Amino acid sequence: MLDRGRADNPLVREQRGGAMANSEVDLLTLGAGGGAYPAAFRMAKAGARVVMVDTKGFMSGNCLYEGCVPSKAVRETAVILDAQQTFGSRGLPGRIEIDYAAVVAHKDAVQARRYAQHAEELAAVPNLRLLQGEARFLDPHTVQVHGAHGDERLRCRHVIIATGSDVYVPPLPGAELALTSHDLYKPDPPLKRLPPHVIIVGGGYIGLETASFFATFGSRVTILEMADQVLAGMDPAMVGQLVPLLHPRIRIMTGVKVLALEAEATGQRTVQYSLGDQTARLTGDAVVLAIGRRPVIPEGAERLGLDIGPHGIRVGPDLRTAHPHIYACGDVNGRVPLFHAAVRQSLVAAHNILGGRQPLDYADFLNVPTTIFTLPAAAYVGLTPSRASAVGRTLVSGRYAFNEDSRAQILERTDGEIRLFFETESLRLLGGWVVGLDAEHLIGEIGIAVHGGLTAYDMARFADQHPMSAEGLGKAARSLF
Repeated sequence: MLDRGRADNPLVREQRGGAMANSEVDLLTLGAGGGAYPAAFRMAKAGARVVMVDTKGFMSGNCLYEGCVPSKAVRETAVILDAQQTFGSRGLPGRIEIDYAAVVAHKDAVQARRYAQHAEELAAVPNLRLLQGEARFLDPHTVQVHGAHGDERLRCRHVIIATGSDVYVPPLPGAELALTSHDLYKPDPPLKRLPPHVIIVGGGYIGLETASFFATFGSRVTILEMADQVLAGMDPAMVGQLVPLLHPRIRIMTGVKVLALEAEATGQRTVQYSLGDQTARLTGDAVVLAIGRRPVIPEGAERLGLDIGPHGIRVGPDLRTAHPHIYACGDVNGRVPLFHAAVRQSLVAAHNILGGRQPLDYADFLNVPTTIFTLPAAAYVGLTPSRASAVGRTLVSGRYAFNEDSRAQILERTDGEIRLFFETESLRLLGGWVVGLDAEHLIGEIGIAVHGGLTAYDMARFADQHPMSAEGLGKAARSLF
């Protein structure tokens, strides 16, 4: 049971001594993004005294500040332009030109609107507050917050570490000359003019998505990837279907090691790289570093005996750390670095805190829908053939090609397919992917079917809408019979 304190249940019981306020809270979250605020709201509404600490002083973390929301605001503008260009090439309404500064202004407006929405949500919960500042562990139950208005020491019954991740900038000569996703998508970003030629270092999902946006808007894009495959770690068959569908203005070079960046007198940037035994140089108008992200471990956490690896704080599906009262949710644990996965993990932590000594909830790290928001997109969930092969399992595959789909024909988007992967014996759905039309929407429906344990028979019997791409899910299942 939570200690409710006095009958009036104040947010915090404060004892003033010197320049530092000493407070007692039921839950402290380090961070106010997807791994933090769902638990904070759930606990506060259950009567707990809750404080969130965040360096930005706003809810929603990096997702809203420089990640999924602003990048998708840019992406959806590119989708509209791409559709118009497709129909324009067939003699329908003529070509329109893009105003990149206006695209950025739209992105900024979406961010501002959502920040205002979150502020209203926060103000509606009386026993929850958000502190802007830097947090430091003094011991497993005590955290000191250094903020603009002084220091505060918090004594915490439970802690959720949800400090997220940050852009990884490698120790590369001239790295300061490059942009990152932070520079592209944060509010009021420095880049408001479309570069004629963009060089992107890194072929992960951030690099490929950014390349798609710029190419659609009219830039020429070169991707330099060190691995033999872009989207390293994802199923090679899915990646092999996606790459040929990307914009022709995107050039992908794999097996490339970037050595240094240099500034030119013209304002351009030159990348020195090696490919095999050869060294070469490539000059563009902007360089974007998209090599990856790394977890942000709060100060003092390393002294607590937590299990901290290269990808973050190690936790199991109950999200508990080596200290049962400390949880690690979202990007900081490195399990599934996606906002919606962080939200689910945050709620798991809240449920387990409310459950006391016995965990009541567990996170599913495997069956989380993942979308690469390129144009077109690709998305997957659950067990795919490469993952199955790695653990010695065989799958039965159902397929539906978009070249026979009515919606795809209407929209002139007939490349790509739906693939569903079933357990051999029971035909229970274990995973799937979509490359092409509506991938970002269809993958959620596949994920629900995986989560619900549906079989190919269940999916084949469901009459999805016509003429929508979702009817392809039933057709993919029926391809087995």
